[in-house]
Amino acid sequence: MRKAEIKRTTKETDITLAIDLAGGERMIDTGIGFFDHMLDSFAVHSGFGLTLLCKGDLAVDGHHTVEDCGIALGQALAQCLGDRSGIARFGQAFVPMDEALGFCALDISGRPYLVFDAPMPQPMCGGYDTCLTVEFMRALADNAGLTLHLKCEYGVNAHHITEALFKALARALKQAVTQTGGGVLSAKGVL
Repeated sequence: MRKAEIKRTTKETDITLAIDLAGGERMIDTGIGFFDHMLDSFAVHSGFGLTLLCKGDLAVDGHHTVEDCGIALGQALAQCLGDRSGIARFGQAFVPMDEALGFCALDISGRPYLVFDAPMPQPMCGGYDTCLTVEFMRALADNAGLTLHLKCEYGVNAHHITEALFKALARALKQAVTQTGGGVLSAKGVL
């Protein structure tokens, strides 16, 4: 089906998420404007339909909201991909955003691992704490079963760096989930 719906409720967040790898509408509201912008950019550049509504404990800060959205999105991707047969599996992309250049390489391997090399020159983008980008990416990788490498090659503006990374992730995922019609792309026969 390549579609999934996730409902995740904790004492910190209440999330409803729907994703369709074939495309569709985008509706995102997490209560953090900049994060919504990043998720919308992710959906646009991946070509995925994405509905993500989150009510989080923003009176504390944005950490639980951002991390839990990464968990839910990762779980939804894993559900969409099932046993991961018939997909390209690997993806990579460089994305320039003004002075910043972001890079993503990933493997839909079932083996979660994150390498994140993107220092953020400014601590905030609007109401979004830039240190949460790595938390989102870690939660996504862990729950989707991605080996995920993200790097900012250079850049001086945290907004541009973060946006380049989200767009690079989107383009790499779009490539990796492309249907090939074959079996599982592994010498072991399983992922």
